[in-house]
This record gives sequence, C-alpha cells and structure tokens, in this order.
Amino acid sequence: MCRKLGRRARLGFGAGLNLPHYDPRKVVKLYALEPAVGMLARARKAAHRAAFPVEILAEKAEALSLKRRCDTVLVTYSLCTIPNAVTALEGARRALKPSGRLLFCEHGLAPDDGVRRWQQRIEPVWSMIGGGCHLTRNIPKLIRDGGFTIDELDTMYLPKSPKWAGFNYWGAAQPC
Repeated sequence: MCRKLGRRARLGFGAGLNLPHYDPRKVVKLYALEPAVGMLARARKAAHRAAFPVEILAEKAEALSLKRRCDTVLVTYSLCTIPNAVTALEGARRALKPSGRLLFCEHGLAPDDGVRRWQQRIEPVWSMIGGGCHLTRNIPKLIRDGGFTIDELDTMYLPKSPKWAGFNYWGAAQPC
C-alpha cells in the first residue's frame, strides 16, 4: 500500500544529495536540518531545485524546534557524527506526530569481535579526519535510548567497503 508520507524532517541534510530519491507525490513538505554553516549554501541550492517545498532549518538535531509536525523523520549516515545522538533522537521523537515513524540508515558497531577491535583502534584517527564520525556507535541501542521501539531492522556489511567502516543498519522505529 502506498501511503502519503506528508511532512518529513531530515536530520543531517548536508548538501541535499538525497533529494532526488524522494517521491514528490508522497512528500508534502520537508524540514531539512543542517547545522554546518559551510553546507547551508549548498543545501539551499538543492532545496530550491526540489519538486516539493523544503524548509532549511539551520539548527542542530539536539535542539530540534519542530513539535509534533512530522509524519516521518529520516536520518541517514548522521548519527555517527551528531555529538549527542540520543538527545538528537529524543528531538526527532518530539517532532513526530503520535503515529509517526523514524526511518534510519546508518553505519556503526560491527557484530564481529575482530572487526570491532579494528573499529576501536581506527576510530580516534578516523573521527579527526572524518568530520567527527564514530565507527563504534551501537545504532539500535541509540535509537531505543532515544525513545523508540524498532519495528524493522536489517543489517549487513556493505560490499566494496572496508569492514571496519561498512557495517550498516537500516530500518524503521516508532516512538515509545
């Protein structure tokens, strides 16, 4: 069944590279959060070209101003760099309508001991050169700690990615 997704919030909008993947028949409005000053000009250009209204919010996810406005909150490859991911997810929960859903796609802590050890070794340097990216974040735990119940979860190592950076989680969650 195809349902209208209505108002969405996107944490860590960046330069708006995901915009072409949204179905304009299903999005009424997108609230795009991007706190990085250097990305805002690029985000605004991308928003201007979108096939649906996009409102850029130059604010951090941890201080999300939206309250019960969104049908869906989307977060992709951002929880690794958000300084306080649990607080950001609590903000996402507040932004959702009671029937809303969190959709996520993130990389994080690998299930294999050997890979986890490499993630722990590499993370201090990787974080400095990767914009604050943390390799060892336990994404399902963060989502639960942010006040969500995960109802869909898939995982895998991405092909053609180094294992220490390529373990991915994606799925959906609803507010508790």
